[in-house]
Amino acid sequence: MRLETGGLIDRSQTVGFSFDGKRYQGHAGDTLASALLANDVRLVGRSFKYHRPRGIFSAGPEEPNALVEIGSGARRTPNTRATVQELYAGLQAESQNRWPSLRVDALAVNDLFGPVLGAGFYYKTFMWPAAFWEKVYEPLIRRAAGLGRLSGRPDPDLYDAAFAHCDLLVIGSGPAGLMAALTAGRAGARVILADEDFRLGGRLLAERMHVGGETAADWAGQAMAELASLPNVTLLPRTTVFGAYDSGSYAALERVTDHLAAPAEGCARETLWRIASKRAVLASGAIERPIAFPGNDRPGVMLAGALRSYLNRFAVAPGTRIAVFTCTDDGWRSAADAEAAGLDVTLIDTRREAGPDRAAFSGEAIMGREVGGTSGRLGLKALRLTFGPRIAADCLAVSGGWNPTLHLTSHQGAKPVWSDEIAAFVPADAHIPGLRVAGAAAGMFSTHAALAGGAAAAQAALADLDMACQPAATPQAEDTPGSLTPFWHVGADGPAFIDQQNDVTVKDLTIARDEAFTRAEHFKRYTTLGMATDQGKTGNVLGLAIMGELTSRAPGEVGTTTFRPPYTPVTLAAFAGRHRGRAFQPIRHTPSHKASEEMNASWLEAGLWLRPGWFPRAGETTWRQSCDRETGYVRGSVGVADVTTLGKIDIQGPDAGAFLDRLYTGTFSTLKPGRVKYGLMLREDGFVFDDGTTACLAPGHYLMTTTTANAVNVMRHMEFCHQCLWPGLDLRFASVTEHWAQFAVAGPKARTLLAEIVTDDITDDALPFMGVMPVTLGGVAGRLFRISFSGELAYEIAVPTRWGDGLFRALVARAEALGGGAYGMEALNVLRVEKGHVTGAELHGRTTGFDCGFAKMMSSKKDYIGKAMAGRPGLLEDREQLVGLRPAEGTQKIAAGAKLITRGTAARATNDQGYVTSVCFSPTLASMIGLGFVKNGRDRMGEILSIADPVRNAAGHVEICSPHFVDPAGERLYG
Repeated sequence: MRLETGGLIDRSQTVGFSFDGKRYQGHAGDTLASALLANDVRLVGRSFKYHRPRGIFSAGPEEPNALVEIGSGARRTPNTRATVQELYAGLQAESQNRWPSLRVDALAVNDLFGPVLGAGFYYKTFMWPAAFWEKVYEPLIRRAAGLGRLSGRPDPDLYDAAFAHCDLLVIGSGPAGLMAALTAGRAGARVILADEDFRLGGRLLAERMHVGGETAADWAGQAMAELASLPNVTLLPRTTVFGAYDSGSYAALERVTDHLAAPAEGCARETLWRIASKRAVLASGAIERPIAFPGNDRPGVMLAGALRSYLNRFAVAPGTRIAVFTCTDDGWRSAADAEAAGLDVTLIDTRREAGPDRAAFSGEAIMGREVGGTSGRLGLKALRLTFGPRIAADCLAVSGGWNPTLHLTSHQGAKPVWSDEIAAFVPADAHIPGLRVAGAAAGMFSTHAALAGGAAAAQAALADLDMACQPAATPQAEDTPGSLTPFWHVGADGPAFIDQQNDVTVKDLTIARDEAFTRAEHFKRYTTLGMATDQGKTGNVLGLAIMGELTSRAPGEVGTTTFRPPYTPVTLAAFAGRHRGRAFQPIRHTPSHKASEEMNASWLEAGLWLRPGWFPRAGETTWRQSCDRETGYVRGSVGVADVTTLGKIDIQGPDAGAFLDRLYTGTFSTLKPGRVKYGLMLREDGFVFDDGTTACLAPGHYLMTTTTANAVNVMRHMEFCHQCLWPGLDLRFASVTEHWAQFAVAGPKARTLLAEIVTDDITDDALPFMGVMPVTLGGVAGRLFRISFSGELAYEIAVPTRWGDGLFRALVARAEALGGGAYGMEALNVLRVEKGHVTGAELHGRTTGFDCGFAKMMSSKKDYIGKAMAGRPGLLEDREQLVGLRPAEGTQKIAAGAKLITRGTAARATNDQGYVTSVCFSPTLASMIGLGFVKNGRDRMGEILSIADPVRNAAGHVEICSPHFVDPAGERLYG
């Protein structure tokens, strides 16, 4: 079916490919759809509901039928539009939604039951008996649902994210888009021109017309060459701008290697672009709409504009006997092009008289008639008129008018408006700020109007940016927009399809009307109109107009459904980019990571960080042995731990103290330089958000520390508070977590160790408990904090990160000389449980400051976030309170997560008294201990409760005690 001459394909390059296991050949420049048509393959798929035979319907992204699986194995990609897929050597394509084969599909039996499977069938039928739904109906429906198949394997391809900024983003490369890009590019503006096609030029590539004395395709080629030569212009072919967002932000998907047989190693398959544009021009053209008539879904029925594309761009005849069914002048243009290609053409026009394009077509024209049906089991063989003879045809091209591709203009809620002049919806006057619409997307269908509109839109956009722009001369081109008499459907017997992929018919809309589903959003969901992969690009306006006829309303009164991104399907992996597998949640290493590896550390994940859990020594066979030893370092000598992972936020400014007062429950504005204070932060609902220390380094200069897990959340919370709640406060803050390496040095010999490292006076007088001071370590400036998480004499020393590895090695070496050493997270957990310190296990989002025993830290003299809500009676009375727990039966084990119930009662909700949050074996006490929350627990010291742990099949009893197991008086803090 390949024409002997013409087209924009490269006939010198023959490309082999396969479809359903059979080998075919095409040429470079073909799409899969054009190559299949060139090989006279018309049957390409089956419809979703009735499994009716389906063929190629369009030549662009609006394709509802020609959906295939591309590739094999893990690289198999379902629901690929054959009209968009560029042909390459070795391409493997398979039809989908059929079994056992495309020509013989067992589920085509659904078509026989079509008369009773109309809209609402599932809603009405599968309601009874109710018990059947879960075990019978739902499994059967799910098994039959879907189109293509996922491979079930991890996607081996790479996906990238990219960012771009420009003065003008031009969306679409038809006549309007090219003129807009040329106008702005010549003016020196930074321009990005994006188009979903692999060859830029839009409809100019599919027409026989002339522009500026050249053929349309040649003029487009010259324009593209000029744009490619301009250093300020970026061309993005194979790129679909699929979403318009706030502040001039647009999302686009570039298909980088889908057209290559063997992509380069490491090259991304697709790139997700985030484009920040000062102004934009939408020149996305228009999508042709069909006419609904019985049998309008057979392979061989296609849009009239698609016929021109295959003839003029791809040099392919979709049939040998062509019929054109139209109500527009544009249909005559398709008939004329088919006739010029030497094909036998019959034209049927619903109108009595045709427009000026009548002279271009000399074949048989049947006026004032309608197509009433078609015949042909797996492909069109003939059609019949409502009143008239049977006409032999293997291709029927249909044109019911054109709908502007205005989707992006509605992505922020603007509703399009109906235009009687073109019988289609056009963009609303107020839509996306900074976006202008030109050409067919604005309802201007003549080539001259599109060229002029694109140039004018670019000039106006640059004028907004105060950029000088010389008006460009508009090339000479046809200026006949054409006329039409709206015609939506043929009133004849038989199923007339509106949404071909989902098998939605005119009858379905009639049922929806009869059952009062007449609003656009309602009958869309009742009939599934426009809910397929094409999102109703060819069927929605047709369906809206038919519903208007059925309810005596104009299409504008029926309105449209909501337009949402993405405009066309986007691969889910493109949104993730390279953030998957190990890169999904990147692991961050502490400054001491290499040294810890050399010490054979066993690793644990803490948030995004990899931290040592314990450091095993020779002869130790369990982690508990290592943990007990490291705990003993801190209790008996000195231990060193890397605490760099704690969030660090530097806060500076005259109002820094006032800002902290509003964030924390305590007062920080009175904190003197050189002092540190423990703080509690609440959410607005009164529950604990985070805790940590904040040091005053100088007047108006503070350093806040947060928990490791909440570092990002606290920073985000602070930014919101400053920008939205208190923008008038004069301060700035920045995360400096990665700037400083910080190490805890804890134990009775901590000061002895540090005295060998720093050259400053660190006695009690110089650095009291909860103090901070600058120190010098061998010429390196650092900071020393006198704070303790273990309850022992302890410090935290910080130096710039680049010195972290060396400092850690020096600290550990000196600690080992003093009988201590490094300790990991397991020992750190034991130390904090022994002292009753809370972490994320207790601050899990459902506890208050009063629950945790922090009532004295919650100021009654000032306001702070969460204060009002924290004072609610429900958060003060009869609450579960933090307590210590120890076994009531000797060496009995306790498990975190276990429930606590009244002793001697059944394990049921009515006897629930609380739960266990943290447990450990304390080598100091030679016993299991734990923390938990018990109803009014602080008044129940000494009471025995039962453990209910059915998940681990554990039981036993615990005694409620003080959470401060070791040194409850706090004497060790002072050495």
